[in-house]
Amino acid sequence: MVGPGRPQIVLFGSSIVQYSFINGGWGATLADVYSRTADIILRGYGGWNSRYALKVLDQVFPKDAVVQPSLVIVYFGGNDSKAPHPSGHGPHVPLSEFVENMRKIGEHLLSLSDKTRVIFLSPPPMNETQIQLVFGNALKGRSNEVCRPYAEALLNLCNEINVKSVDLWNAIQQQDDWLNTCFTDGIHFTAKASEVVVKEVLKVVKEADWKPCLHWKSLPVEFPFDFGVPNSLSLSEIELMRNDQLEPAPSATLL
Repeated sequence: MVGPGRPQIVLFGSSIVQYSFINGGWGATLADVYSRTADIILRGYGGWNSRYALKVLDQVFPKDAVVQPSLVIVYFGGNDSKAPHPSGHGPHVPLSEFVENMRKIGEHLLSLSDKTRVIFLSPPPMNETQIQLVFGNALKGRSNEVCRPYAEALLNLCNEINVKSVDLWNAIQQQDDWLNTCFTDGIHFTAKASEVVVKEVLKVVKEADWKPCLHWKSLPVEFPFDFGVPNSLSLSEIELMRNDQLEPAPSATLL
């Protein structure tokens, strides 16, 4: 382990998480914003559904770990919502089972420690035409019509189990020309869409009544050494200014 110990923020999910460090991704931006205050840890598994996540939950988040995460940001649902394959195989998970899987995931994470916080990201919309152009029939069965109930059900579940949520379903659709600007392939995020994720996540973290607060401005800067030059910005002040430039402004992501 590399010291000193920092708060751990874990990103856990399918390809929306695994690919969050490319194309100006939201995971990379969070890692940059928290670079002097917390460790961003990636646990992303492309193609997975909530059923797979539940199988490995105890291995990824063991209850007997010496250090437990301060925050876990979870994304599943896009693959679960894919229409069932005639063979009976594939990533589809019925809506009722998806909700129960996410309930178990949320309850497990909240039980890790009395200081572990959880945010669920809802499934976002998709560009069905772009998916067809990029993948052909390889990803047949994905549509906004079948995905929307999964997003809505997840947000309702969050209210039940006291888990914070980010409504990506609506946040993405509030962007100007979102169908053409938010996806690299109809499913995965462009830098613009990732800005939306960062903005919404940081808004939830900032507004949550958590003690301690996990917003980057509220966490201590690690090793705040300074040269003590009169009438100049301290190194900590420079760090704050840099992060203010990294964090998406409301006008940059919402009309």
